[in-house]
Amino acid sequence: MTTLPTTDRFVIPIGPQHPALKEPGHFEFTVEGETVTAASVRLGYAHRGIEKGTESRNWTQNLYLLERICGICSHIHSTAYVVGVEQLAEVEVPARAQAIREVVAELERIHSHLLWLGVGAHDAGFDTLFMYTWRDRETVMDLLEGLSGNRVHYSANVLGGVKFDISDETAVAILKGVDYLEERTQHYRQVVAQDAFFLQRTRGVGVMTRDEALRFGVVGPTARASGVERDVRVDSPYIAYADFPAELQLLTAGDLEARFLVRLDELFDCYRLIRQILGALPAGELTVKRMPRKLKAGEVISRVEAPRGELFYFIRSTGGESPDRIKVRTPTLCNMGSVVSQAVGHNLADVPMILVGIDPCFSCNDRAVTIARPDRSQKTCQVWTWSELRQYGIDYYRRQMAGG
Repeated sequence: MTTLPTTDRFVIPIGPQHPALKEPGHFEFTVEGETVTAASVRLGYAHRGIEKGTESRNWTQNLYLLERICGICSHIHSTAYVVGVEQLAEVEVPARAQAIREVVAELERIHSHLLWLGVGAHDAGFDTLFMYTWRDRETVMDLLEGLSGNRVHYSANVLGGVKFDISDETAVAILKGVDYLEERTQHYRQVVAQDAFFLQRTRGVGVMTRDEALRFGVVGPTARASGVERDVRVDSPYIAYADFPAELQLLTAGDLEARFLVRLDELFDCYRLIRQILGALPAGELTVKRMPRKLKAGEVISRVEAPRGELFYFIRSTGGESPDRIKVRTPTLCNMGSVVSQAVGHNLADVPMILVGIDPCFSCNDRAVTIARPDRSQKTCQVWTWSELRQYGIDYYRRQMAGG
């Protein structure tokens, strides 16, 4: 009997369709036994051409297009955009509008963190925590619907202000919801910090030191869980954060447990901020009296703190009714490099939890792509233009339809 040669080294693909991933991303993990020895990632499956699409729409239309980069953090995308456009237009937004923007931003942060906590619990096999957090997530979604009329894309911002006011009745409803959510968050923090099963999946897993976090350039709660003092709301206040400042939530353990706890601590600060703003909401108008249709030529950078970390917008105008260029850098792109590094040395079963620890959003990240294709005649790589890429797509699908 002949014995075939065997090896303990395998390459395990995860994605782009996989039960542990809620969005399309392709990872390859090399394992020896159960231990990951190498990792790689490929993104770009959800490309929608949003950045290119902004160039053929006017400044107002782009507000609603960019809001749809992400459903979970739609308000912060529109906030980053309007802050930049208002700088180009040289308009001063009323204080009441800026405060309302901050209320919506903090409600959205609550929504995002609760949703992520449920997804993380689900990937850990803790479906009871998943169901409870998503049940309570309905509370903040109901508050946002009562405020804006929408549960996902709130469309709170307009260029130069906000679309709706906060009435006394709405403020009472928000405060009541915040009281309930704060009580539930106290319970969730106790579970995350003390439940023996959950700690097996989080404590000491995916540890990233402060030096490593700085080297990778990670942002948001992922960075703050490793002791990096980085929060745009604190470092460079925008909208109303100078008048109603956020408090930096920091831990130093750098593992998955710390990333869970930092987000839960941020929820308590969200509740404090919302109460503070609603208790001292400035009087005044909701929008500027005049917002120009055409903006002067120039460039501007807008930085805001999304629930996942720093969101960066570059906006360029040539003096017309539409932008010449809009570039968006999302926190997922900054944090993704840390995942493939942290996975090495861990068991394969820990990989989904390490990935969920950065709260990835592939649709936020996948907006633009550059393709380099080998030119066999010249033995070099040629970067394709937009028209060449478009024609490649047309030809590809023609071949698919023809069965080739």
